[in-house]
Amino acid sequence: MYEVESKGGAIACMLIALSFLGTWPAVLTMLERRGRLPQHTYLDYSITNFLVAVLIAFTFGQIGSGTPEKPNFLTQLSQDNFPSVLFAMAGGIVLSLGNLATQYAWALVGLSVTEVITSSITVVIGTTLNYFLDDRINRAEVLFPGVACFLIAVCLGSAVHASNAADNKVKLDSLPSDKKDGEKASSVNPIENLSKDMENGNGSAEKTKVGTAEFLVQLENRRSIKVFGKKTYIGLVITFFAGFCFSLFVPAFNVATNDQWNTLKKGVPHLVVYTAFFYFSASCFVIAIILNIIFLYRPILGLPKTTFKAYLNDWNGRGWALLAGVLCGFGNGLQFMGGQAAGYAAADSVQALPLVSTFWAILLFGEYRKSSRRTYVLLISMLFMFIAAVAILMASSGHRK
Repeated sequence: MYEVESKGGAIACMLIALSFLGTWPAVLTMLERRGRLPQHTYLDYSITNFLVAVLIAFTFGQIGSGTPEKPNFLTQLSQDNFPSVLFAMAGGIVLSLGNLATQYAWALVGLSVTEVITSSITVVIGTTLNYFLDDRINRAEVLFPGVACFLIAVCLGSAVHASNAADNKVKLDSLPSDKKDGEKASSVNPIENLSKDMENGNGSAEKTKVGTAEFLVQLENRRSIKVFGKKTYIGLVITFFAGFCFSLFVPAFNVATNDQWNTLKKGVPHLVVYTAFFYFSASCFVIAIILNIIFLYRPILGLPKTTFKAYLNDWNGRGWALLAGVLCGFGNGLQFMGGQAAGYAAADSVQALPLVSTFWAILLFGEYRKSSRRTYVLLISMLFMFIAAVAILMASSGHRK
C-alpha cells in the first residue's frame, strides 16, 4: 500500500486536488449552459467518479506488501470493520447529495458565488470538526486565521454576486421591449429553444458580444435550467443545503480512517484511506444513480421529463461529463491521501476551489464581462483573499503520528 509520508507530499496532493476539484464544476456548468439535461450529465459523471475510486484502490491500495496495522485494500475487504465502513459510506451519501444540489445551484446562483458559499460553510463547520477529530495536530494559531480569511472572502464573494446581479439588471433593462418579450417567451419551454448549432458553438451566440444583454438572453434560450423568473431564495436554499452536506463528508471520512470514537473491536486495524475511499465512492454512486433516475421521470425546477432510454442515446457532451467524474474522483482521492498524512483540517484548504472555478467562469463563460468597476474591485479582492486562505491553511499542516 502506497502511503504519503511527508508534509511536502501531502501539500502536493492538496494542490493537485484543488485544481481538479475547482475544474470539474466548470465542465458540468458548461454542459448545462449548452442545453444538456443535468440528469443525463450527472449519471455519466457518477460512473467515472466511482471507477476512479476502484482504480485507486486496486493500484495505490495494493502497491507493496501490507502490514497488520495497515493492510492492503483486498485484505481489508474481509475484515470486521463494519462501523468504519458505515462512516465512510455516510460521507459518500452527504457528498453525493451536496454535489447533486450544486448542479442546480450553479445555474440559479452562478458558478462563482455557489462555490464561495458552499466552501465557506465547509470550512467553518468541517475544518473545525476535523481540527478536534485530528487531536489538534494542526497549529491553531495558523489554522483559524485561515478560516477567518475564508469568511472574509465569503463576504467579498457575496458582494461580487450582488454587484454583478445589479450590473446584469441594468443591461437587461436597456433592451428594447420586443427583445424582453422574446426573453420571457424563451423561459416557458426549455427544450424547444435548444439548437444543435448552439451545442456545437456555431450558433448566433458567437455573433453577440459576451457580457451584453443580448448575450444573457441567448444564454437563457439555450441553457437547460431556465433562471429568468426564478425566485432568488430557491437557489440560495439549495446552495446552503449543499454547503451543509459538504461540511460533513470529510469529518465522516476522518472518523472512518482513524476511529476516534473506538467503534472497532480490539485488534481490528483502522480502514486505510483507499478502502475507506472505495466504500465512500460506492455509496456516493448508488445515491446518485437512484436520485437521478427518479429525476428523469420526476424532474425538478421546471425541467422536462425524460427517460432512461433517452439518457442512453444522449451522446451530446457525454465525453465532457465523463471527464468531470474523473477529475472529481482523483480530486477527492488526493484530498484524502493528503489529509491522512497532514491532517484533514489542513486538507480542507482545497475548499479554496472557488479560486479555480472563478478563473474558469471568467475564461469560459464570460462571467463579469462588461461589469462595473466596483464589481471588478470586489472580484480581485475576493481572489486575493482566497489565495491567502489556501496558503495559511496549508501552512497549518501537521504530521499524524
